[in-house]
Amino acid sequence: MDELYPDVSAIPLQPLRLDWLDSRGVEVAVLRLDLIDPLLSGNKWFKLSGHLAAAREAGAIGLISVGGAHSNHLHAMAAAGNRFGMASAGLLRGNAQSTPTVQDLRRFGMHLHWLGYAGYRARYRTDFWDCWRARYPGYYCVPEGGGGLVGALGCAPLVEQVQALLPGIGWSDYDAWWLAAGTGSTLTGLVIGEAGRHQVLGALAGPGQHAIGRQIELLLNEAGMAAERGYQIFDACRGGFGRIDDELGRFLLEAEQAAGLPLEPIYTAKALLALQQQVLAGCFPAGTRLLFVHTGGLQGRRAALTQMQRL
Repeated sequence: MDELYPDVSAIPLQPLRLDWLDSRGVEVAVLRLDLIDPLLSGNKWFKLSGHLAAAREAGAIGLISVGGAHSNHLHAMAAAGNRFGMASAGLLRGNAQSTPTVQDLRRFGMHLHWLGYAGYRARYRTDFWDCWRARYPGYYCVPEGGGGLVGALGCAPLVEQVQALLPGIGWSDYDAWWLAAGTGSTLTGLVIGEAGRHQVLGALAGPGQHAIGRQIELLLNEAGMAAERGYQIFDACRGGFGRIDDELGRFLLEAEQAAGLPLEPIYTAKALLALQQQVLAGCFPAGTRLLFVHTGGLQGRRAALTQMQRL
């Protein structure tokens, strides 16, 4: 197997037992992408794999991308660069600060540049990368979150790979996927992989349902699947990206204790709480079987738990 691609042969698919699922007769199995690697965890390696291959093919000496002070994407990219012999540079939102993530980025050898807030918003400008390409010649520019069609296509093989795992939990089929959605790239990859066979349901971790929906449409169009509608997205941001309220904090701790499943409040706990709301609202009939994708991100849990303690 190419070292740039994750080894998915040992990804656990685990039944999730929680009272609110049992009471409605809904079955959920968790695809534990958080366990594929200690550093390149969750969906991040899948989204990065195509970019890493493209960078190597292009003879790039390094990787450069954007993110925040708790970014799972930058964390995975810096770790990948360190592991696979590529330098890395990160363009960060806001002003310089020290977080557990930032400390890891420095330890992995990433060069950090703090853009402020206006400078970070400029990342959508068409000329944004010009000065950074000049400053870092020979670096491969990875889209925010490891996204784009390349990132989405890195996630598409999960659909085929999960088929081999179903007999291990006594399933022959499933009804839909459920996962947290940030940029929408992982969701798009699953939609591409499914090609209409099963629905893919995304719980949005941040605001901007229309914008993310449009991004998914653009990626599907680029993939030649403009007519594909095998997905739905739901607002799960609870007032904003990274917002943690009392209900979410309590839910996270109670779900972890009840199920033994580690969560973090930015993506996975929000996705699971949104699923609970849909289940209890009767949106899934008894007998429904759902695949819940654990998208990782547990490295960001360190700072988030500190925030939760202040609630």
